[in-house]
Amino acid sequence: MAVRFPRNKKPIEPQGSALLEQERSRASFDPKALMVTLYGEDYLTKRDEILKILENDPVLGDKNHRYYTGRDVRFKKALAAAKRFVELIKEHNWTKEEFGIADFLFDESGPFRLHRSMFMPTLENQATEEQQKIYLEAARRYEIIGCYAQTELGHGSNVRGLETTATYDVSTQEFVINSPTLTSSKWWIGGLGVAANHAMVMARLISNGKDYGPHPFIVQIRDLKTHEPLPGVTVGDIGPKFGFNTVDNGFIMFDNIRVPHIAMMARYSKIDKATGDYIKPPNSKLAYGTMVFVRANIVLESRYVLARAATVAIRYSAIRSQFVDDASPKKIQAADGSSKIVETPVLDYIMQQYRLFPVIAQAYACHFTALEMHRMYYENQEKMAQGDFSYLADLHASSSGLKSLTTTLGSAGVEDCRRACGGHGYSLFSGLGLFYQDSLPKVTWEGDNYILTQQTTRYLLKTFRSVAAGRVTEKNANFSSSYMIEYLSNPKARSPITQTSDLSNPEILLAAFKYRAAFLVAKAVQSIDVEQKTWNDMLVDIYRISRAHCQLMMVSNFIKAVYGADAPATNENRVLQKVAILFCVSTLEQEMADFLTSGYISPEQSLLVKERSIQLLKEIRPDVVALVDAFGFPDYLIQSALGAEDGRVYERMTQMAELEPINSKKVADGYEEYIKPFIHAGKDKWKIGKDGIARL
Repeated sequence: MAVRFPRNKKPIEPQGSALLEQERSRASFDPKALMVTLYGEDYLTKRDEILKILENDPVLGDKNHRYYTGRDVRFKKALAAAKRFVELIKEHNWTKEEFGIADFLFDESGPFRLHRSMFMPTLENQATEEQQKIYLEAARRYEIIGCYAQTELGHGSNVRGLETTATYDVSTQEFVINSPTLTSSKWWIGGLGVAANHAMVMARLISNGKDYGPHPFIVQIRDLKTHEPLPGVTVGDIGPKFGFNTVDNGFIMFDNIRVPHIAMMARYSKIDKATGDYIKPPNSKLAYGTMVFVRANIVLESRYVLARAATVAIRYSAIRSQFVDDASPKKIQAADGSSKIVETPVLDYIMQQYRLFPVIAQAYACHFTALEMHRMYYENQEKMAQGDFSYLADLHASSSGLKSLTTTLGSAGVEDCRRACGGHGYSLFSGLGLFYQDSLPKVTWEGDNYILTQQTTRYLLKTFRSVAAGRVTEKNANFSSSYMIEYLSNPKARSPITQTSDLSNPEILLAAFKYRAAFLVAKAVQSIDVEQKTWNDMLVDIYRISRAHCQLMMVSNFIKAVYGADAPATNENRVLQKVAILFCVSTLEQEMADFLTSGYISPEQSLLVKERSIQLLKEIRPDVVALVDAFGFPDYLIQSALGAEDGRVYERMTQMAELEPINSKKVADGYEEYIKPFIHAGKDKWKIGKDGIARL
């Protein structure tokens, strides 16, 4: 007989649902209207339709097993889910966007993830028509399953250092794929451990004795009939990971595997079949456009990571009550009409607000920055189609730094929110534990967060030198060079802040972030060019420069979105303006050392920043539950006892505890073998009562 909580017991008053209802009634805006502003009516309509399909699906509808099972069970269920999704795509004729919504709501990466996100896109973008006819059409029908094999046991960020080779044999018109060392083993490759029968392998192209660096090759790795590894292929799963354990990240080594000439992706660069001569791509910069798009999506994902964590922590903090605030006790009306003092919801404590409200602001800042990144990406694509590559360097550099900054904010934000949930934040039922584990890889994949900042800063230093030399003017300046021109026109500028109200002026805040970024770049140029410091010695400053530049971009994009000429005069936008100011002020306070070092902000002004920060928390307090409601995450997605929309925290915690397999019996497995011998050794001291129960 299973363990069950008494059904007649209720949580202490006031009930969580009543507290959330009270919070929502205090909001100054309509969260549904803001939700429409964020996502659009069409998206929300599609989402609701797809959500209904998933919730009622026999395979995808129940996510309860995730908190109670080990990797073996979860991976088998992930395989079943992957198969079911392929069936649903065909059944409902889902577009890429519609499948993306379904995948997002299901919230579990599976064995086919890399087939869709990396293998097929590489074929779409880098294969010739002939190659696409052979491989892409089969991949779309799931007749072949692929993965993207770039990272190696010994090399990740340094793609140029990859060791796997693809040597062209002119005599047979084949490439010989080989893993020359242990560290050349491909590692961390999603979908490779179990699912894939083909791999898009990044290998060093060698032809006629010359090494042309890493290029992509499609390589069959398993027999289509039996799924056995092909001769010369050593392949398997890398084992349990910190998270992401429903993905079969794998390893693979090649022992001089021969593949036909058509295996090399040849839309841009190719090897002449007869001579082995290398034919260069028409423009080496074309690939950077794709990277910008990928990183813009990562910024949008960071919005989601921060928003989801904040949703759980804010809702729970509005319900979780601890201690009585003597200065301002919370009162509720009892059934008999009398007033009763109750414990204070932790959301009313300033320290909790100080920890959580900036996370909400970061989520909205990421949202508007991602939208701007997508707009700039499409604008740049149009320019490149006309042969104009002038925007690309700035866009690529900024996207690198923003990927680093926003994923760092995301991983830190989830952990801050988890801690803010107190002891229950440590329970998987919070919905934050597995989510944190699965979101952590974002700081490493698509470029290590520290390495990427070097790309950003290298570009900024080059730009500053051009501005200082007069090669860039206001007429041909872009975002980066504009704030550098502004700085050089008045390098001794100082902030005009004299009172806390000045810190509600977006222009004053924007000017501070511009000055700080330009000052750090100028100091680095001085250190490298004049003082002859090495790049390695400057790496900490280089990281800070990228962070400053990207925080400036986020500040600028947020301010432009809610204070610009196109911003609507609505209650929803007015609350977003407050959130934007909170983002600026909280970031300014967090990074105060840079502003003080530059001299732009004085110690006295820094005290005003701290004061304004606390004021803003109080101003935003009535709207915070509505602000997270506007993110629109259904309970099916977040799977959280603490953050569910109806606020029934304690009922859900107990119901989920009942589902723990250990609780399926009143006496758990293992008692007889491991506990009973100790207890029964003292049975001569027992007293057996009339009820038959043994006691000391």
